[in-house]
Amino acid sequence: QVQFVESGGGLVQAGGSLRLSCAASGRTSSSYIMGWFRQAPGKEREFLAGISWSGGSTDYADSVKGRFTISRDIAKNTLYLQMYSLKPEDTAVYYCAAVFPPGNSDPVGWDYWGQGTQVTVSS
Repeated sequence: QVQFVESGGGLVQAGGSLRLSCAASGRTSSSYIMGWFRQAPGKEREFLAGISWSGGSTDYADSVKGRFTISRDIAKNTLYLQMYSLKPEDTAVYYCAAVFPPGNSDPVGWDYWGQGTQVTVSS
């Protein structure tokens, strides 16, 4: 059993930055791919970025490429999403998740999820 707790969400002005954290506990595995998703009201859950825990290779959705950076601190068992140049359309609940390789961008296939943290970008 793996548990994730997201933090760092909040209200930020357009053009601002925010750093989200996802603390993992329980039976974590270095074999996981970790990722970030978001879901706005009335919309489907959207893949944002993924990272292999052991190797550190990354993958980004086109919508956030160049603005968001996914990273992890292995010693702290924590996943991060650094977000720059935030736009009102980035407003959503942001979730961290884990999947056994190979994984893909479809949220249906991901095995473990956090509770989410709200990000609101004002204009």
